[in-house]
Amino acid sequence: MTTFDKIKELSKKQGQSPKQVAIKLGLGENLFYKWKKNSPTADKLQLVAEYFYVSTDYLLGRTDNPAINESEIPKEFDITDESVIINYEGKALSESEKQVLLATARALVEQREKNVEE
Repeated sequence: MTTFDKIKELSKKQGQSPKQVAIKLGLGENLFYKWKKNSPTADKLQLVAEYFYVSTDYLLGRTDNPAINESEIPKEFDITDESVIINYEGKALSESEKQVLLATARALVEQREKNVEE
């Protein structure tokens, strides 16, 4: 997988396109597409790695492990996964509470998409 492919995948996980991420980082909107043929500079690669919270080695394909330091990376889970039990202060959320959480997450994602479009 190329650096561009990894950035595309990481962007997609955040509900964005590589172009949107590049703009957000203050880079040229087509920079990542240029990385398909040219090697990235260290400073820009580091900026992207920090944004996605992955190592530069992962972006360069030197490792399949995106972790910088396993103990520092927050655990990722999908709140729509019905097999996940969501706890707050040691107590499991009820189904209706989970639905409220999902609705809030949807609203946040919609607002983020509106902000990106503007």
